[in-house]
Amino acid sequence: MPQTRRGCFSKILLMPWAALLIFAAAACAIIFGFTMQYGFGLKPCVLCLWQRVPFGLAAALAVTALVWRPSGARVRILLGLCAAVFFVNMGLALFHTGVEKHWWLGTSGCSIQPLTGATPEDLRTQLLNTAVVSCDQVTWTFLGLSMANWNILYSLFLAMFALAAMFYESENDQ
Repeated sequence: MPQTRRGCFSKILLMPWAALLIFAAAACAIIFGFTMQYGFGLKPCVLCLWQRVPFGLAAALAVTALVWRPSGARVRILLGLCAAVFFVNMGLALFHTGVEKHWWLGTSGCSIQPLTGATPEDLRTQLLNTAVVSCDQVTWTFLGLSMANWNILYSLFLAMFALAAMFYESENDQ
């Protein structure tokens, strides 16, 4: 007898499937960023680099859940941490979107500073420590949305998935 859609969906909310999907989604995001950077030559800004960190953290939490195979409260804590990490990443992406749209200024690492060195060695040092890409410049769009815009949606979806898995695990423990 074939499973209903509800039955299939509920299966992916259970461990180990939930952790495996969170790991795969986080790894895909990191791979996409590196592909855009090294495969297509799009240089990331500081905020782009910061947005990779939560995906790495979520992947590590998911691997921990897969290897450690916790149950009960421990698995809910790991899934909750994954959700929190994705919400943080969504916040970073929202901030980056605001910088891109010139709603507010970015961090000090976001802007390209003019060279002011007096000697060739000063200029060399400044060049080596200068950001290559400004955070307010959109380098790539798809369907009218920048990578930061897509990251808001992607991180929100992953956070909601992790929360759903956390609550589903809670219901199945009782």
